[in-house]
Amino acid sequence: MQNKVNKLLVGAAVAVFWITVWALLSGRIGEEILLPSPAKVLETLWTMWGTAVFWRSVALSLLRILGGYIAAVLVGTLLAVLTTHCRPIHVLLSPLLHIVRAAPVASFIILAYVWICVQILPAFIAFLMVVPLVWANVCEGIENTDKKLLEVARVFRLGHRKTLSLIHLPSVRPYFIAACTTGLGFAWKSGIAAEVICNPANSIGKQLYSAKAYLETPEVFAWTVTVVLLSVLLERVLLYAVKRRKAVSV
Repeated sequence: MQNKVNKLLVGAAVAVFWITVWALLSGRIGEEILLPSPAKVLETLWTMWGTAVFWRSVALSLLRILGGYIAAVLVGTLLAVLTTHCRPIHVLLSPLLHIVRAAPVASFIILAYVWICVQILPAFIAFLMVVPLVWANVCEGIENTDKKLLEVARVFRLGHRKTLSLIHLPSVRPYFIAACTTGLGFAWKSGIAAEVICNPANSIGKQLYSAKAYLETPEVFAWTVTVVLLSVLLERVLLYAVKRRKAVSV
């Protein structure tokens, strides 16, 4: 308990320090269009919270990006199982997944913009960025399963179902959870970037682009704060769900 309190105090002190630096820089520059003050950004954010456009944009962006993320987790896990158990599939798909993982997000956004409807493009980009990450982590988990335990399972004839639940799943679970938590951040950032470029109706990215186009810098900062807060919230919700799952399983 004391450690948690100490962490909160340290976090609050760090936040106060950087907000103070921000306020001093804003006062020094003296131009809201270049660097608005924290108070101005907070005021803008408060005003935005009272509009239907804000909540509609947030809701639809979440729906698009989380849809792509969930699909990526399912497909990435399935591909990991297939490629670890079938060598020809691994040889065929592995180079493609590595290319997707290494290439810049902006390249895929621009290419996909030509072929895919703007309303689903953010979901597709989130999907594309997360699939290789989940695939690589789950593959590593499967390959690092203790061979001695598998041998024991064969000796005692546990069967496929018990071997899966008692050996394979516990071995893969840490890698899978790590992929899900890391992938969520990737999905959110890449999805918002796609929205900024393709401008789907009622989206955070479109609001960010419009604020930038009209030189509404406080709004740009306010929407950026919203993106960061939602990213932290999503991560916290996922970690809480994982902890609850562990508690129930124990």
